[in-house]
Amino acid sequence: MVVYTVGTFDLLHVGHLALLEYCKSLGGILAVGVASDRVVNSYKPNVPVIPLEQRMEMLRALRCVDIVRSYDELEYVSGCKALDVDIFVIGEDWGKASHNLAVESYLKSAGKQIKQVLYNSRTSSTTIKQNVIAQTNNMRSLNRAMA
Repeated sequence: MVVYTVGTFDLLHVGHLALLEYCKSLGGILAVGVASDRVVNSYKPNVPVIPLEQRMEMLRALRCVDIVRSYDELEYVSGCKALDVDIFVIGEDWGKASHNLAVESYLKSAGKQIKQVLYNSRTSSTTIKQNVIAQTNNMRSLNRAMA
């Protein structure tokens, strides 16, 4: 059984690890699709902090991950077909964009499963970035006050 999930996986954290371990518990092989900077920039205001190849290297190092592949187009059908996935795991913010509906339709017609998961509230890449910015701003304010 092949389980497939996709994402940016910027600033790898415990929320990512929880997701990937859950995905691995669903089947024998866990494949992870990693969005290229161009793909991420098409739906988020900023590109990832960590370069694509480094994000992929970090994922490959995890014992729960068997396959890591990048994708450069915002569509998932080709990855699902290439991997012959049995289960496609999506996040709670999945939505009804055309590329999402296309893969849902493909998987349903192929008799495959989609599992939706809630995000781990312990942390997120966005929260980490916001904390770094806040700390940087606090240090700047402190330095100005001490000058």
